[in-house]
Amino acid sequence: MTALIFGANGQDGFYLTELLQSKGIAVIGIGRKAAINIIDYTSICDTVNQYKPDFIFHFAANSTTRHDALFENHEVISTGTLNILEAVKKFSPATKVFISGSGLQFVNNNQPIKETDPFEARDAYSIARIQSVYAARYFRRLGLKVYVGYFFNHDSPRRTERHMAMKISAAVKRIADGSDEKLEIGDSSVIKEWTYAGDVVKGVWTLVNQDKVWEANLGSGLGYSIDDWISISFKLIGKDPKDHVVKTEGFTAEYRQLVSDSSLAFSLGWKPEVSFEQLAKMMLQ
Repeated sequence: MTALIFGANGQDGFYLTELLQSKGIAVIGIGRKAAINIIDYTSICDTVNQYKPDFIFHFAANSTTRHDALFENHEVISTGTLNILEAVKKFSPATKVFISGSGLQFVNNNQPIKETDPFEARDAYSIARIQSVYAARYFRRLGLKVYVGYFFNHDSPRRTERHMAMKISAAVKRIADGSDEKLEIGDSSVIKEWTYAGDVVKGVWTLVNQDKVWEANLGSGLGYSIDDWISISFKLIGKDPKDHVVKTEGFTAEYRQLVSDSSLAFSLGWKPEVSFEQLAKMMLQ
């Protein structure tokens, strides 16, 4: 069996590659600097026609809601999805395709979000994600097996410091090693999920290996605040966060809570295994 992974250099691509290889599946990983370009339709057609893979996973994206990433996200997420799906339709219609979605593309009323909740184009990132899902639904009507997994906040030691969990973990690790720096944090009361990326890709694999559910949230469904993450991280090194954390004034969070209702995915037999505290320990190692 063969799988193509677009966005193979990111944390999701990394952990999925490990998972698939452990199952004896040959993985062709395609990252940002690869010769195969997701926004080049001809390149994607040639690749799909060459490998005729059993699976394609589309993780490629610039995971930011900033408006200045509008065109990049449109090309990579939206156009990339269309390129993959049309190439599969023409050259490898038996291929199963996974498209990653996001909890950010739904209306958020600070309640657990369901897959059936309406979409909301609240930022440049959400626009691309919503377009991508509608493309998936269209090609599903044409007979392709196209799955969408909606990701909520998920982390791992492979995150960079532009992500909140790693920003905190990296600073806490430096402080444990003797740094006298101050960790600057905005609104730390925001609640979100802190799921391990290695668990999330197991959810992806569960989803694409059945044919009853085509779209599902892939999250823990458990909400913790940024304060909770700060607290457990400093507890693990035996220090008081009050001595090391400075609150940044005037920062307004995009949401108060971003938590999934992932009961549909749970009904398929998948559930995250790594706990909140276990993930914090992992991020500090």
